[in-house]
Amino acid sequence: MTDGTPSDEPLDTPETSGRDAVVIGGGLAGITAALALADAGVRVTLLEGRPRLGGLAFSFQRDGLTVDNGQHVYLRCCTAYRWFLDRIEGAALAPLQDRLDVPVLDVDRPEGRRLGRLRRDALPVPLHLGRSLAAYPHLSLAERARVGRAALALKGLDLADPALDTQDFGSWLTAHGQSARAVEALWDLVGVATLNAVAGDASLGLAAMVFKTGLLSDPGAADIGWARVPLGELHDRLARKALDSAGVRAEVRTRVTSISNDENGRLRVQVPGETLRADAVVLAVPQREAHDLLPAGALDAPERLLEIGTAPILNVHVVYDRTVLTRPFFAALGTPVQWVFDRTEASGLREGQYLALSQSAAHDEIDEPVAVLRERYLPELERLLPRAREAEVKDFFVTRERTATFAPTPGVGRLRPGARTKSPGLYLAGAWTATGWPATMESAVRSGVSAADAALGALGRPRPRHLFEFEEAA
Repeated sequence: MTDGTPSDEPLDTPETSGRDAVVIGGGLAGITAALALADAGVRVTLLEGRPRLGGLAFSFQRDGLTVDNGQHVYLRCCTAYRWFLDRIEGAALAPLQDRLDVPVLDVDRPEGRRLGRLRRDALPVPLHLGRSLAAYPHLSLAERARVGRAALALKGLDLADPALDTQDFGSWLTAHGQSARAVEALWDLVGVATLNAVAGDASLGLAAMVFKTGLLSDPGAADIGWARVPLGELHDRLARKALDSAGVRAEVRTRVTSISNDENGRLRVQVPGETLRADAVVLAVPQREAHDLLPAGALDAPERLLEIGTAPILNVHVVYDRTVLTRPFFAALGTPVQWVFDRTEASGLREGQYLALSQSAAHDEIDEPVAVLRERYLPELERLLPRAREAEVKDFFVTRERTATFAPTPGVGRLRPGARTKSPGLYLAGAWTATGWPATMESAVRSGVSAADAALGALGRPRPRHLFEFEEAA
């Protein structure tokens, strides 16, 4: 690093003051904040401790394959992440389904009768899911009827009511007539993947937000999108290209050691061997790292950041010598397997098939040895996929994100801070901040927008109009 402003250099002149920002953290929140500030004419330096950008949505190389650390998806209602994809010119590489269609296999049913589907019709809400729910074979007729009544009750909840955050979603479902089977085959099927928690461990407020926004707001809101290329292509290569084009100086392998205020009302950001000064700093790192870097007095109760729990995600990767799955993905019931995606083409595999299993809320498995997981999951895949029974396993490995997301437990809402702090010029970003969303790529991007918006307001700079187009779309 060579072009930071050392602490002993003269201050900026009035003509150039209010022009410098430092963004700490190169995940989606930090990239978004940096792009937004740069688009408004601010001179931005982005600092990331890892050797790459992308945060917890990244890729790596293994035996000639490009492997994502975990399967990430988004929905049509994720308007901020869709804006992000457009901004880095990556939307075509992560397309959405034309229409929601989720194959659901129940391994406990006889072969040939295991497949059910959750899909929508071109009808207004809530009729768009009516035919699919009426024909869903994994619930009884009575359970399907009760699901419909619970969905209508959920639609009537006021997301602005803070009392929702104090309740757990599982108890609410039980009180609204949902059987254990309905929770497993429908509510947790969606909720575990989006919240990273089972219904009994999830805030009713966050769960209601997910289901109201995704399934009960617009007919196409829950259409699923995912990257058809490695995540590193989007969140690292294309993101770097966009940052470069915007004039952002991005430095990786650069860890910030402290943030402080100087005597002239600016902020000092210390990295090994250099001090950068800035009019605005966006701290876009995980909550515990943010806690350690916050200057004294920046938050009234900084210890609350340490009370925000974390939840793990385990990803199981299996390479077969032949094709065993003919659809792009499916969800499963009656088995430890949750969601399975075909990553063959994206990884660069030329022969055979590569499947990625995304196992959310994996508290009991996150530290299990690979051998144990192999013995557990390969037989389950053979139960689900008959073609796997004759296939040779060429590779089996796991990736573990022990702190993949914040835990969406009841009461977490009061712990999540907003973008502004009491330290002038210092702002917070990250999926764990108070975006109203669970820990998703959408939440991360929204937090970066909020932090940049707050910083631009304080700097007296106008919002880049294109940045907030997704708010209108929402």
